[in-house]
Amino acid sequence: MRIAIVVHGRFHAFDLARALTKRGNDVHVFTNYPKWAAVKFGLRPEAIHSMWPHGVVSRAVGKFGDQASAAATPALHSWFSKWAARKLRGGGWDVIHSFSGVAENIFLSRLDARRHFMVRGSSHIRCQDRILAEESERIGVALERPPAWVIEREEREYQLCDEILLLSSFALDSFVDHGVPSQKLALFPLGVDTRAFRPGPEVLAARIRRLLDGEPLRITFTGTLNYRKGLYDFEKVVRALDPAKFQFEIIGSVAQEGRRTASNLPANVTFVPRQPQAELPKWYARGDLFFFPTLEDGFAVVLAQAYANALPILTTPNCAGPDMIRDGETGWIIPIRRFDRYIEQLLWCDANRDKVAAMIERLYNSYSARDWNDVAADFERIVNGVEARPLDGAARDEFARRSKLLAGRRG
Repeated sequence: MRIAIVVHGRFHAFDLARALTKRGNDVHVFTNYPKWAAVKFGLRPEAIHSMWPHGVVSRAVGKFGDQASAAATPALHSWFSKWAARKLRGGGWDVIHSFSGVAENIFLSRLDARRHFMVRGSSHIRCQDRILAEESERIGVALERPPAWVIEREEREYQLCDEILLLSSFALDSFVDHGVPSQKLALFPLGVDTRAFRPGPEVLAARIRRLLDGEPLRITFTGTLNYRKGLYDFEKVVRALDPAKFQFEIIGSVAQEGRRTASNLPANVTFVPRQPQAELPKWYARGDLFFFPTLEDGFAVVLAQAYANALPILTTPNCAGPDMIRDGETGWIIPIRRFDRYIEQLLWCDANRDKVAAMIERLYNSYSARDWNDVAADFERIVNGVEARPLDGAARDEFARRSKLLAGRRG
């Protein structure tokens, strides 16, 4: 197939493009990454179409803070989308696969393509906005929310595309709840570089030894820490636990909105600057548990990375966690905004270290890899109208149930 992927950045698009290319597809990526940078991710130079000035401007605007970024978003999205629409003309595409927010002009251009697909990396934009509004009222902080222009643009994109790919059951449900026709929805979970994130036996042995020797529990968070990712609950949890028994390590950045809160966290919280993906496995190896109290996420690839590293995960239903984790067996699913439940669960982990060690061994021995080749194969199945292969493990029964449910709605 001749496939065009349109992405204003990188996200998971480069991984998908590389895997689709390896499977024999002719994949071209339209991005704001410079060509020299995109090549480093294994893409063919001739298949990279770069609007690098957009990337430069976007990063420059971002340095002025969230408000500046929000104000510039309408112009930036339109600029990139119009550029991509021009570049795509005459390409003889079987599939044009765009990321939400920059897809409208491509759809309106009526480009010659067999199918127009779009991926939304989060829940339905009105669901996302509602959750952020509720959190803002809860904590008394004005949080960055999708501007009205962006909401309206995304909803037009939902109507214009042939099919919307959603990265988790939570995200798919949010679209159904907001009245998007189920025949336009496909579940499309992402993967992970299993070779990189799979720990060696020595890492597993060291983790179990730490647990059974009574060392402080090492709890890892990876990504950008902000209120959408659960910063308010994170702070409550950290302050409630004994620093002599619990150590928290945040690998990534802190959003501007949360820097004051983060700077006042106790001394048992360590901040590690954002790391290249190739360096992340060694940081996961240092952890005993993975803590991700997000309020809203489409997938969060860090969950797949932590899961591949055999780290028991504590997270919420509002992400891909329920699609990966067997609650109580390979991790715990805790309702959003219930920091008291997180505290209770972490205290249980400290008091039941032998059970946590057994959980880690079970995770390691039962893990079934979902790598980027699997993701690419599912993309091909979806494009060709064939039901995608469900995940192994916790998601299998749920995906089968959901497929029947969607089939019923389509009928």
